[in-house]
Amino acid sequence: MQINVVNLDAQTVGTIDLDPAVFGLAPRADILDRVIQWQLAKRRAGTHKTKGVSEISGTTKKPHSQKGTGRARQGSLRSPQFRGGAVIFGPVVRDHGYSLPKKVRTLGLKTALSVKQGEGKLVVVDSLGGVSKTKEFADRLAKLGLSSVLFIDGPEVDAGVRRAAANLKHVDVLPQQGANVYDIIRRDTLVLTKAAVEHLQQRLTAEITR
Repeated sequence: MQINVVNLDAQTVGTIDLDPAVFGLAPRADILDRVIQWQLAKRRAGTHKTKGVSEISGTTKKPHSQKGTGRARQGSLRSPQFRGGAVIFGPVVRDHGYSLPKKVRTLGLKTALSVKQGEGKLVVVDSLGGVSKTKEFADRLAKLGLSSVLFIDGPEVDAGVRRAAANLKHVDVLPQQGANVYDIIRRDTLVLTKAAVEHLQQRLTAEITR
């Protein structure tokens, strides 16, 4: 399949072939959901923590005799029923991440790219170079009719573009190796450079043959 290549002034400067094995897959909401949930789980800090009985500072003395006082039996003032006591089965520091098969992750990325292509929300530009000011970049986006957008460049993102996009709301810029399902789906439009298309197609088709 072919798609027009434009520049940042919204002028058509050529065409590029897209591999149907990467940009022409059927939508799979289940795969996208699995990959997004996996990504979000990995991002969780997991730093929530409460103290158990062994971590509470305090006496280890039994509060009162087991029998004969007329009160309920007690073993420790650090127990959860007392003020300042422990929390039983409370949260502990842990990693919320889990493993996901590489084939599923690859399929998720290809499906996300295919969804944007199928919805007509995929734009290919010749390059992102030549922009270093935020206002200038915002004007270029207005010409292209873009507001919520993810830019994916080649292996290296132009420093001027990264700096210009830093203060623009709903605008993200990533190198091709950082392309991921969550960022692609959460932005309305996906903009790829020609270098990004070449690298993504090469990488994703190579993973198919493994």
